[in-house]
Amino acid sequence: MSSGSSSLPARQSSDPRPSEPREAQSWDKAVQLLQAVISCLWLGFQTYILFFPQPALAQCPLHLGFALALVLLSYPLKAKGPVNWRRALDIFLLAGVLFAILYYSVSRQRLMERMEGVDPILNVDLAMGVMLTAIVLECVRRVTGWSLLSVILLSLALGFVGTVFPGWVDLSWIPEMLKFSGFSLSEAVENFTMTANGLLGVTTSTSVMFVFYFVAFGAVYAAIGGGQLFTDIGLTLAGKQKGGAAKASVISSGLMGTVSGSAVANVAADGIFTIPLMKATGYSPTHAAAVEAVASTGGQLMPPVMGVAAFVMAELLQVPYTQVALAGVIPALAFYLSIFLVVDLNARKTGAGVLTAHAPKPPPILPRLYLLLPPLLLVVLLALGKSASYSAALATGVCIAISVLKEASRLDRRGWINTVMQTCKQAAEVAVPIAAIGIIIEVAVQSNLALKFSILLVELGAGNTLASLALIVVGCIVMGMGLPTVAAYMIGAIFFVPVMIDLGISPLAAHFFVMYYSVLSMVTPPVALASITAAGLAKADSTRTGLKAFQLSLVAFFVPFMFVFEPALLAQGPWDRTLTGLLALALGALGWAVALEGHLRHALSALQRCVVGCAGLMIFLAPLIVDRLVKNSGQTVGGARFWVWSSAIGLLVISLLWCILRKQKETADANS
Repeated sequence: MSSGSSSLPARQSSDPRPSEPREAQSWDKAVQLLQAVISCLWLGFQTYILFFPQPALAQCPLHLGFALALVLLSYPLKAKGPVNWRRALDIFLLAGVLFAILYYSVSRQRLMERMEGVDPILNVDLAMGVMLTAIVLECVRRVTGWSLLSVILLSLALGFVGTVFPGWVDLSWIPEMLKFSGFSLSEAVENFTMTANGLLGVTTSTSVMFVFYFVAFGAVYAAIGGGQLFTDIGLTLAGKQKGGAAKASVISSGLMGTVSGSAVANVAADGIFTIPLMKATGYSPTHAAAVEAVASTGGQLMPPVMGVAAFVMAELLQVPYTQVALAGVIPALAFYLSIFLVVDLNARKTGAGVLTAHAPKPPPILPRLYLLLPPLLLVVLLALGKSASYSAALATGVCIAISVLKEASRLDRRGWINTVMQTCKQAAEVAVPIAAIGIIIEVAVQSNLALKFSILLVELGAGNTLASLALIVVGCIVMGMGLPTVAAYMIGAIFFVPVMIDLGISPLAAHFFVMYYSVLSMVTPPVALASITAAGLAKADSTRTGLKAFQLSLVAFFVPFMFVFEPALLAQGPWDRTLTGLLALALGALGWAVALEGHLRHALSALQRCVVGCAGLMIFLAPLIVDRLVKNSGQTVGGARFWVWSSAIGLLVISLLWCILRKQKETADANS
């Protein structure tokens, strides 16, 4: 017995199963080391091309290769089966990325000098093109799930079905919009991977030239304490008011949006602090998560950084990014004004959110104001007309320089490595999906799908501007479900912007209209990425959070109907129309917020809510009315005067309602 028992530990130690955790730890360490190496190489590459730009076919493949490698390492395969099999597949895909980088490095000169549609396509071109496309699609699945991948696969099906089934275009039951003769495998490879189109087109170029540098700025600024400073500013400004916790979330998320440009990143950075505060002051987990989700989503509209979609917009419009950022100021302020009004009225109705007894007092802000220097420098550089990438890189350098001034903002070696890794991971999560959008763009261009879809949408709208815009809103929301904002915007820009231009709307206003609703798709159920992230932090139901976030954002839903017909609200008109437009916008948002919350001084009746809601809606739609008057009369309508009259009527309605409610309260107090 004794010998048998004494030999048992020897048999246990020889069993291979206890060594699996050690193997897993070794694998994880190897993966983290490889991620750090690739991140540093990518950062070095982006720094190099900032000073020594390369042709698109030289820098885009390498940029995409770095992004694909990091996605494969950050999102390992989670399919059922032996762990060694999954790791082997990931290693195989990483090897494919390495071969693709070598292929483009060796073939760079040939690819840049060849004539598209004339020079032959080699077997190695076909093999590498198919392999790269397959790896991109798998990485898209890992980053965004099946939502975006399904759209890409449908686009590929449209591109090849005419070649596989030549009689496709002759079938009477096939909609005219989908009839396309298709392209061959060699044509697809050439269009997708051998030219400055497709995977290496405008979307990837935008990621190379803009996205990486602004993601780096946001990550570094948050790492040295800039994000916490914005949160503390929000608490200081609004903490002692009714609804102070929710108002602090709105203010801090808006400030964080100026340097982040990512809804999910905003929720993660800001919500981890503001959501518990809201819950502690009387908000339900669902309500707290919804406020944070909506507030963080608006950061993608907030200049100077805005979201990735804004950089893509500048490329599509072929205008300086500073023009896009300037045009985005009023829409962003209108968004946050709308959310702030809803939060304020809700707090007055419920009494929730006062932080005096719950919130820890934030550290003094004055000693940390030096952290405002990087974003201020970024704004100044953009205003002076400096390139966006140069401005972001210089502002990032200032972040690094000032981080040593105080111990609280100082990072050690490990902290900087983590910041570099986080920067590159975030950049990869954007670069891969928007590169894949290039496939959709190429298929839409080759098949003329966008034009056909525009014609169909105009027919459905029966020539009515408001009906067509309503259909576009629904289309943006539906197509954006579960997609990153930039992916939703790109798809909307392909299909909806041409329709709006045909309706007489300016290209800038059309693109902003589509981008605005693509941003709102981040909080619209059933698949709302920002709402899901916030719900996870609040331990709330994601579906209910999405529905509540949608309710909170309803006031903001009408803002685009104002600026789409009033260029002055996009910094495209005289100052008098801008000022009167701002007044009208504020009053319209107030009226609609009062109607939705059902509260002004106290609870409103259904009739009162209807009256004030109609007044707010009339102000929101005033530019559309002006547009219709111009088209029907053929004469110029005094836009600024119309703004003044519509605002005056709205203000009169709200003021009368306020006086009535005040009189009712005084009478009730006297009777009691």
